[in-house]
Amino acid sequence: MFLDEVNRKILRLLQKNARMSNTELADKVNLSATPCLRRLKRLQEDGFIEGYSAIINKKAIGLNVSAFVFANLEKNTKESGDLFESELRKLPEVTECCVVTGRYDYVLRVVTRDLETYDKFIKEKLANIDSIANLESMIILNQNIEKNELPI
Repeated sequence: MFLDEVNRKILRLLQKNARMSNTELADKVNLSATPCLRRLKRLQEDGFIEGYSAIINKKAIGLNVSAFVFANLEKNTKESGDLFESELRKLPEVTECCVVTGRYDYVLRVVTRDLETYDKFIKEKLANIDSIANLESMIILNQNIEKNELPI
């Protein structure tokens, strides 16, 4: 599917408010409701829209500590990586996992209730994954910018 300016505008608007009605969306992109809905369904079918979710305030639900964890594996093989990633999927504290280049093999984003819980998570869960060679953490003191919108 070709992303023309109307489709780009639909994506930009939905990033800001995915709960808007199709009628409101159609009005904002200068289409009638039916063609707008067709475009929206096509954007979903073609994988431009992967899903819809609510953005939850971490602090409001008691998740006061966020950290980046840098991990190296003992062996940087497919099997070792698959095992590591499989184990990470079981840990709700890990909200992001990225394979990176450079000094580390992975960068993780971790959220916990407090520093004591974070320490327990590292020692009792993360550090016990067999394929890990070493871990390094950076606690986020203050997050000044957090965007959930892509520059479309």
